[in-house]
Amino acid sequence: MNEQALIKTSVIDIFNKNGYSDLTRMTQRDFDYIGELLQQRSGILISGTTVKRLAHGEFTRLPQIATLNAIASYYNYKTWQDFKASKIEEGAEKESPPKLKRKFSLKYLSIPVAIIILGSLYFFRSTKGTVNNAEKASFSFRKNTVNDIPNSVVFNYNIDEVQADSFFIQQSWDKNRRIKIYKNNYTITDIYYEPGYHIAKLIANDSVIKTADVSIPTDRWFFYAIDNIANYSTQYIKVDTFNNNGSLGLSIRQLQKNNIEISKDKRYHYVYFPSQMNIPGDNFQYKTRVRMQEVRNSLCPYIEIELYCQRSFINMRCTTKGCAHEAFVVFGEQLKKGSDNDLLPITFDVSQWTDIEITVKNKVAVVKINGREAFSTQYTTDTKYLAGLGYISNGLCEVDRVELYSLDGKVMYSNEF
Repeated sequence: MNEQALIKTSVIDIFNKNGYSDLTRMTQRDFDYIGELLQQRSGILISGTTVKRLAHGEFTRLPQIATLNAIASYYNYKTWQDFKASKIEEGAEKESPPKLKRKFSLKYLSIPVAIIILGSLYFFRSTKGTVNNAEKASFSFRKNTVNDIPNSVVFNYNIDEVQADSFFIQQSWDKNRRIKIYKNNYTITDIYYEPGYHIAKLIANDSVIKTADVSIPTDRWFFYAIDNIANYSTQYIKVDTFNNNGSLGLSIRQLQKNNIEISKDKRYHYVYFPSQMNIPGDNFQYKTRVRMQEVRNSLCPYIEIELYCQRSFINMRCTTKGCAHEAFVVFGEQLKKGSDNDLLPITFDVSQWTDIEITVKNKVAVVKINGREAFSTQYTTDTKYLAGLGYISNGLCEVDRVELYSLDGKVMYSNEF
């Protein structure tokens, strides 16, 4: 294995160890999560864009040594050279000639015995990992409370007639949130630490055989910070008021009162999830006026606008012009990254008030920044209904106004604060 292949294989292995098994289904947020995980392990900053490029093998020259050392640190090696040397040694051991020993051969067996052995090998190889009678499974849930966070959810299931090697319940997209379940048991309780619209999954081996839509609304603005994104360590921000000088926002003092370590690099979330969802994700208009206040010095301050949908999501990261490579836009299956697209039009000074408008009509999306069209795309994913909205930043957002309504006039949210 050459060095480039080792880099790609190692990064993909990190994905797998953190619950990501399908590279094609990972979003920019997922790559950002892995980048931040590597930073926490090594102290070396790696952007999500760089992580994705390494996973796809999109590099002709070797990455910077700091990037390689960050990968090595994940495997508890001090340097990339140490890690690479260990892999070379492993390869040499695998390729070394085996000791001489008497080989087992079917020719020493009688024909009936040989047929039995071959048949058994074929049977076990062909049945391992297969799932039968999946349609006979049942899967449902009930919430213990309505809008409280965290929220305990009781899952009821029956897998007694399903044939598979192992079974799990996964509360959302995150494979780290899998719980193993067993036959002749029918109930398990899990905790959701964040509000939102989650798709719980009943899994046999590695196949999803049933799903359940778990909606945990807030009907109010809810605030939290995330430090270790890969492990989703959530810190709630409880405040008496979120009206900051006539806008939706928090203050550094409020963070400190909630024992938030502002010296650490964190993502601050403001989210709103209504109980009723009647705005289609393929036909709506969204308007907001927003800016952000830095909590700590950041080379690339950003504001993410996220519109959560029952299926897939709509997400846009806006940052400063000098950091345009860190910007991205997601509509359904359409992911456009600043690293390989010209997203300069959606960049601006995020510390200044800026008007953002998103209009989607029949899955054709148009983004305007301060009244000028900055981006457009068309997607095919059925997003179903809008489930919530959010502002995410590595600083503290201030929202002067927000409007979200369907093209036929139904209002999901409107507030000038």
